[in-house]
Amino acid sequence: MTEQLGLLLVSLLANGLSAMAGGGAGLLQLPVLLFLGLSFSTALATHKIASVALGLGATLRHLKESTLERRFCGYILATGLPGVVLGGIVVLQIPEKITLISLGILTAGLGIYSIFKASLGLEYTPKHRDLAGMITGGLVLFFIGVLNGSLTSGTGLFVTLWLVRWFGLDYKRAVAYVLVLVGMFWNGSGAITVALQTPPQWSWLPALILGALIGAYAGAHLALARGNRAIKRIFEALTILVGIKLIFDGIAII
Repeated sequence: MTEQLGLLLVSLLANGLSAMAGGGAGLLQLPVLLFLGLSFSTALATHKIASVALGLGATLRHLKESTLERRFCGYILATGLPGVVLGGIVVLQIPEKITLISLGILTAGLGIYSIFKASLGLEYTPKHRDLAGMITGGLVLFFIGVLNGSLTSGTGLFVTLWLVRWFGLDYKRAVAYVLVLVGMFWNGSGAITVALQTPPQWSWLPALILGALIGAYAGAHLALARGNRAIKRIFEALTILVGIKLIFDGIAII
């Protein structure tokens, strides 16, 4: 019971923060699963399955706002899902050290970049919706999809900033797309791909899923209530924390 309660609280906190910033649930959740004794592959499969509930909980809240464009949703899924499946296939076959350190530096850089771009993501100014812009945007989403399928922390944050920087979304809209599409569909595809290769810790999933549902709904509600400026600050703080964590994770690998 104590173990299940601890998993529930960790999931609530991790997914609540992720729902406010548009990613980063693995910052807290995956290290706890490893600390409790799971192997990396089992912890990864368990985390990815539980993270699908993040998307579901956030979807229940964001659908009330009706800010998602169906065609743009289809575009994000069509360009990102193939990368997610590819990343999920190769995740357990590749060395992590250099990848984690590089990704950590890049993730922290996202937050620093947003800090110095004071007006970034505060207004909705759609752009790059022509053919060349959509192709370029799709290629980057495919690459982020590969990272999403193969790594554990922070890739949703990449999508959030890319939607803001390239397509001109404000943070509130970008986070909604990420939580609904990346949270449910990208993470769902990655979870299936990884779980087919290694079994998750099934007995821990009910507490993790319940915490993710409640935390995601509450986090999404708080983000919508506070507005773009608050989401921007949470995004910046979480990207820097995720980046630092990934760097230390990479350094710790022998």
